[in-house]
Amino acid sequence: MRSTTLTGLLLTALLLVSGCGAGEDPSADPESIDTVTAVETTSSQPTELDTTSSQPTELDEIVADTLEFSAQTLDGKEFDGTQLAGTPTVLWFWAPWCPTCHAQVSGVEAVAAEYDGKVNVVGVGGLSDAADIRDFAEGVAGPTHLIDEEGSVWKHFGIAAQSTYVLLDAEGTVIKDGYLDNEALEKAVAELVG
Repeated sequence: MRSTTLTGLLLTALLLVSGCGAGEDPSADPESIDTVTAVETTSSQPTELDTTSSQPTELDEIVADTLEFSAQTLDGKEFDGTQLAGTPTVLWFWAPWCPTCHAQVSGVEAVAAEYDGKVNVVGVGGLSDAADIRDFAEGVAGPTHLIDEEGSVWKHFGIAAQSTYVLLDAEGTVIKDGYLDNEALEKAVAELVG
């Protein structure tokens, strides 16, 4: 009984302390406005994203979530996915032993050549060891190739099978994903670029 009374007194004291200042006008001190209050106050008014502000925006959140990955390139350098922001991107998830992937090489090379400077084309080799991934990738001109031996980039994008494409707009939003033959890839990239 005594511990119940003590617990009740502690909870009452905690509520009283946390309630201090609750009647004050939060607009008098901008530092005192909490995020929840600010969101609730402005959420009913339509707003546009301010892309010129140095403050983080919802757009930054999308880019950070989607493009926050890293892998190793063929030459052993660290590749940071955030460097893709600002340009539409084609991610091609392939495996060196996959006959479908071999058949897609000409289509990937054509897209990489036609849209050079307008679209990032990144091959993400996985489901094999680094030597086999490197051997296959060295025969495919145009894309930046990543060695994803452990499958971390595949997991990041939820890829379960080769050959899969993921097309991202300039902000890093997934526009299309799945299997595409060479003709469908060309059409999808043309639409992505606009």
